[in-house]
Amino acid sequence: MRYSVKHFWAFGVLLLVPLATLHAADGLLRTETWTENWPNASGAMEKRTVTAEVWTQAMQADLDANGKLHIPARDKPYYLDGPLVLKSGQKLTADAKAEIRLKPGCNTCMVRNEHILGFADQPVPSDSKPDTDITIEGGIWTTLATSRAESNGNLRGNSSKLKPVPATHGVILLHNVRHVTVRNVTVRQSRPFAVHLGNISDFTVDGLTLERHGRDGVHVDGPGSEGVIRNVSGDSHDDPVSLTAWDWRQYNVTFGAIHHLTIEHITGAPDDKHGTDAIRLLPGVKRFSDGSTLDCPIRDITLRDIIDIRDFKLYDQPNLEVGRDNDASAGIGTLKNIVFENLTFNRPGSIQIHANTDGLTVRDVKLLFPPLAGYHLIELGPKSMTYKSGGPSTPEKWTEIFSPDLDCTVRSVRVTGVRTRDSEIDLPIEQVVKVIEQKLNPDYPKTTPRGGTGKGTWVR
Repeated sequence: MRYSVKHFWAFGVLLLVPLATLHAADGLLRTETWTENWPNASGAMEKRTVTAEVWTQAMQADLDANGKLHIPARDKPYYLDGPLVLKSGQKLTADAKAEIRLKPGCNTCMVRNEHILGFADQPVPSDSKPDTDITIEGGIWTTLATSRAESNGNLRGNSSKLKPVPATHGVILLHNVRHVTVRNVTVRQSRPFAVHLGNISDFTVDGLTLERHGRDGVHVDGPGSEGVIRNVSGDSHDDPVSLTAWDWRQYNVTFGAIHHLTIEHITGAPDDKHGTDAIRLLPGVKRFSDGSTLDCPIRDITLRDIIDIRDFKLYDQPNLEVGRDNDASAGIGTLKNIVFENLTFNRPGSIQIHANTDGLTVRDVKLLFPPLAGYHLIELGPKSMTYKSGGPSTPEKWTEIFSPDLDCTVRSVRVTGVRTRDSEIDLPIEQVVKVIEQKLNPDYPKTTPRGGTGKGTWVR
């Protein structure tokens, strides 16, 4: 709905009629009744009957007619029953306090671009005819994941209700785009990624607040380049920022290199006991169904001015949900020219690397928590952790989460300015960097993890 108006003369008087009223008169604004699940004061779920207007068609008509849409704040939420679709050159804005909700059971994204294309089984072609020059700004967006266990039927951020592009999974979904901006958006209690991007270049995400959010904040599929992600804060049960050149097949619409991005001014939520507060960089090698492969490296990434992120996850991780033997990188991933600068840790955190890496710079890091014996900021080498599927009494169903049998080599490491609280002296490199060599656990499954045979090599 826009603030602009159409002009009509009646009995010599100029009438200013909001366009949304005209659309409602045309039958585009519907009133429906449904139920929603919300926790009561004791935390138990209870059903609420909701009668509300559904705005999807009215807003889409305004957007189509004028190339832009503004959603003003009001004292009750707006409901959508599917995504608003932006074409090239279009702009959607909302007042900061305007709340837009996805009606239960829709299972779609809430805003998307027009020409989303999936390339799950081949590299992205050179000309995918992307949408361009799209802006999304403001608003509070929610898919009604009102508790950790309750999604109100909105589990996926599909591109559409019918025949969605596989692996689309965003509240805001921008895929196959160039020159796009997402600014000053709040995503509240949602199960899909807050902002799902991919096959993208020349983009900005500036201002994303996560409120009791269920998945990643900004999730970028490869290929992606020439972008800025800044001013992300709040509480998320997954990664506030995730760059996945290669990723699990149910979450990446496309695959390919990610390069020349700046990630800055990211703040974790250390008081949120359920939050993950991690930033992920996941390179790999995609194997398509015909046996061909695509290298999916991550390079030339700067991460700076970051506070209270618990872990920076730059390690290999096969697909736990569909089975690691069914979907894993065809080789260890590649990182190049990764820069971390001006990091603040008010609690223990780490930079964990299990990828072949050429160029790792870490500078100006403040470790403000009490000293911990054996603590290292940077870990180079494979990880091992056991997922006890089926429970503690069924070790035959347990599986390894990571890739502890794969080696990696890390070279061109530069570390300066890693200091503890009130110290003016850099920590010795031996206290900052740890090289991991896995060993098989002879007592597995009595004790976990299983361990492995892989190792990290630091070429100094």
